[in-house]
Amino acid sequence: MGFFPDEVVLLILARLPVKSLFRIKTVCKHWYRLASDKYFVQLYNEIAVKIPMLLVEISDSIESQSSLICVDNLRGVSEFSLDFLHTRVKVRASCNGLLCCSSIADKGVYYVCNPVTRELKLLPKRSERPLTRFYPDGEATLVGLACDLSAHKFNVVLAGYHRTFGHRPDGTFICLIYDSDTNKWRKFVSFQDDQFSHMNINQVVFVNGALHWLTGSSSRILALDLDCDVWRKISLPDEVCYGSGNRIYLLESDGCLSVIQISDVWMKTWVLKDYYSEEWHAADRVSLRCIKVLVPSIFPISQTGECVFFATHKQVLVYHWKSKLWKEMYSVKNSSTLPLWFSAHAFRSTIFSCN
Repeated sequence: MGFFPDEVVLLILARLPVKSLFRIKTVCKHWYRLASDKYFVQLYNEIAVKIPMLLVEISDSIESQSSLICVDNLRGVSEFSLDFLHTRVKVRASCNGLLCCSSIADKGVYYVCNPVTRELKLLPKRSERPLTRFYPDGEATLVGLACDLSAHKFNVVLAGYHRTFGHRPDGTFICLIYDSDTNKWRKFVSFQDDQFSHMNINQVVFVNGALHWLTGSSSRILALDLDCDVWRKISLPDEVCYGSGNRIYLLESDGCLSVIQISDVWMKTWVLKDYYSEEWHAADRVSLRCIKVLVPSIFPISQTGECVFFATHKQVLVYHWKSKLWKEMYSVKNSSTLPLWFSAHAFRSTIFSCN
């Protein structure tokens, strides 16, 4: 590429998959310097976060093993491995290329890793009193990961109802926040009365410096401001219909909060254009008649202004907003023990370092 100025070369390199980028860095010292430059890393990540992907754990009921696949609208399906963690883990949250994983063997042990660069960070143990624990099973109800690409930092949030040993839970909601800048946990206490379903817990969204979860009743959004350590509640669009036959999901869309409502025949989408005045805009309405058989088991996982990824029991689908076309991206060939949507997360392939 000696014919092109460095600015053009950077734009070309910024559109390569991470694995190809690493191979490029071994070609010569000049390309290594270009691909390692802070400006290039920032450029690469800015482009990467606009490309939606879906990360899903595939369980094999026969071999009692699981693997991770990444579904990319442009490059298809690729397989990931977390073997560099050297222990079995469960993916609890995903944000801007990083994953937060909990150890299956050692309860309370958490890792943050970049599965593409294979970097990992073992989070320090929390200084919690042994007589108190998360309720009901000792695990945090909410696990959130906030990866701020511009500030070059990340936070991990563990939140849930606590109870003192020998006492019933009293509504005390404990929030523990890990800060990568200080390598320490901080803690604050509040009182909450919200419950959360499995899908609500999986679909945590980081925008505007806050983590967001949809409550179990799908009546509001619970947001944690990471700058102020304050919980706030955000109303859903007035047009959202509750009740039988309607399912509500919380996603991110090009840096904004988005709500998707799925009914028997329609999918409606709203985007929160003005975050602080809570001004929702209707973005689209899509007929689901052409996939009517799949509607009861379809779950939106990841989206941008161009497309949205869905997971069903055994398939990954993508819908393109402009062309209004559906496409199957992946299908399970074996007898998976769990539906794909049960362990699916939105993903972006960045070169953000967790160290």
